[in-house]
Amino acid sequence: MTTGTLITVAPTGAESAKAEVPALPVTLDELLLTAKECEALGAAVIHVHIRDDEAKPTLDQGRLRETVAALRQSTDLIVQLSSGGAVTDPESARLAVLDAGPDMASCTMGTVNFGDDVFLNRWEFIVDLHTRMQERGVVPEYEIFDLGHLAALQRLLGKYGLPHGGHVHVDFVMGVPGGMPGTTATLVAAQQMLRDLPEGTTFSATGIGRSTIPVMLASLSTGGHLRVGMEDTVTYAKGRPVESNMQLVARAVGFAQLAQRPPLTTTEARALLGL
Repeated sequence: MTTGTLITVAPTGAESAKAEVPALPVTLDELLLTAKECEALGAAVIHVHIRDDEAKPTLDQGRLRETVAALRQSTDLIVQLSSGGAVTDPESARLAVLDAGPDMASCTMGTVNFGDDVFLNRWEFIVDLHTRMQERGVVPEYEIFDLGHLAALQRLLGKYGLPHGGHVHVDFVMGVPGGMPGTTATLVAAQQMLRDLPEGTTFSATGIGRSTIPVMLASLSTGGHLRVGMEDTVTYAKGRPVESNMQLVARAVGFAQLAQRPPLTTTEARALLGL
């Protein structure tokens, strides 16, 4: 079992509205403050979505580049940009995320119903994203919304080779309406399927909404890592809104320490992920 815990914070996402969730960090200054706070608590990776002046999701290249540069200047966090954007973003804009030069980027391994929407990820798009990351030295995090996505990842790696750095790391995104449920049984089934991937493959798990805590505990007990943040839940407990991303990271750190798997430093995280 892995001894330490990689903690990723996903502070913003593309789903929640600032008007409905006032604590959501949407400006660059808010994002930088969140990043510093979460790094101080034990986060090693930041999964980034950005917003425009009206707090709406955007993949604007200038803003992406500015965000990556500012995070690198202000923190030692591993900067992981979302290539998913919002479900309405075109493939060309999602591929162009790599032009901002992040350390990592997400690579979702298949199409999934996403609430009332469809998060489209065609096979040709996945291959294009994977091979561009290989060429540019960007490390992917393969996002898995359903068990079949793991079979797609096995196919991708078998045909197009290992990612940059040679290490395979996946994130189980659990509890999305339309994707795999956020239960212990599902996480165990997903972990068993990792046997078909290259030796040494690691995983994080993300529980959406009310599945946050069950998924966190299941991941820690099976040797997995954690992703938390206001992208994934805006409720800390029943009837209690999240006050900040720091609150969610602090809880994850506490659970990791109870499991005797303390948070990895950013240096240790870079070594684990092949950066």
